[in-house]
Amino acid sequence: MKILVAPDSFKESLTAAKAARAMARGVNAVLPGAEVVEMPLADGGEGTVDALVAAEKGEFVTSTVTGPLGQPVKARWGMLPGGRAVIEMAAASGLGLVPADQRNPLVTTTYGTGQLLAEAAKLDCRRIILGIGGSATNDGGAGALQALGVRLLDKDGKPLPAGGAALQELAAINMDGIDSRLRDIELLVACDVNNPLLGPQGASAIYGPQKGASDRDVKVLDSALEHFAEIARKQLGKDISGWAGSGAAGGLAAGLSLAFPLVIKPGIELVLDSVGFDRALQGASLVITGEGRIDRQSAMGKALWGILQRAGKLGVPVAALAGSVDLDIEGMKELGLAGVMPIVDRPMELETAMTQAETLVEQAAARLMTLALVDIAKQ
Repeated sequence: MKILVAPDSFKESLTAAKAARAMARGVNAVLPGAEVVEMPLADGGEGTVDALVAAEKGEFVTSTVTGPLGQPVKARWGMLPGGRAVIEMAAASGLGLVPADQRNPLVTTTYGTGQLLAEAAKLDCRRIILGIGGSATNDGGAGALQALGVRLLDKDGKPLPAGGAALQELAAINMDGIDSRLRDIELLVACDVNNPLLGPQGASAIYGPQKGASDRDVKVLDSALEHFAEIARKQLGKDISGWAGSGAAGGLAAGLSLAFPLVIKPGIELVLDSVGFDRALQGASLVITGEGRIDRQSAMGKALWGILQRAGKLGVPVAALAGSVDLDIEGMKELGLAGVMPIVDRPMELETAMTQAETLVEQAAARLMTLALVDIAKQ
């Protein structure tokens, strides 16, 4: 029997790779002869670098780059076989790098993310996977472009300072200094939102407030991004605002489209393709996945959704383990799950459950397989 274990991370307690190993131990405790394939996953956000490096036996790289407030930060990214790289924007320009009382998208920058992209280019990567969740920025990717050699100039020919508000003063975009190697790199952007760059559903209005923007700041930022888009259209003949996803990560995808051949894909689809999920699924009798919480929202573009879509096409049942389950039988059927099991089997404080997550996942996987064998015996 072949069992594919393909969990997402259990946030703040267990990485996807550790969860996969724990699940495999639980399965093997009940079925010692089973072929258990470990495939840690992510949905394009936090944990994407870890998941892809583990699944593809890549290597971690740590680079010191400019953080969202201009401070140096150490950002970890991954080199994958075949001249590919995987980068999480949050590692260089993420909201978690900014103290709550200092969050201000008028001044935060994506410069560090651009530095990571430049590092990958120097190592002759031909394809870069970029997860863009969790940003602290709203600069339309201006900082990243500057790190890649693009000159963003005001009316006096001076470089713009950092931050989204500075785009109000943009007068010229000079692409002459950009690394020529970027034109040959395919940038795959893991993005699960369809927001445009501008307007009431745009980057500033929808995501600006959670990054520290006031109502007035939102208006300033939206106006600045609109000006940026207009300059790009007039001087470069490119539309950076009229397509779905251009507003993701404070407009990072929009700005990067000026420098790269860019493809936007749902995060989980991109990850599943990258790790060869469909190949691993061949011949499997069961997929076991898992994440911190499972509810009806889990079907909205997350890892569980992608797994169910692909396994369903081949008729392979999917069962899930979760730290928290808010799903009744009808909800489980609606999602298409064969079963859901909470990892906690007795009253327990949350902190205790989080510190014991690896053991709890292993034990839950064993319980799940025991029940699966009982069900098989009845058939």
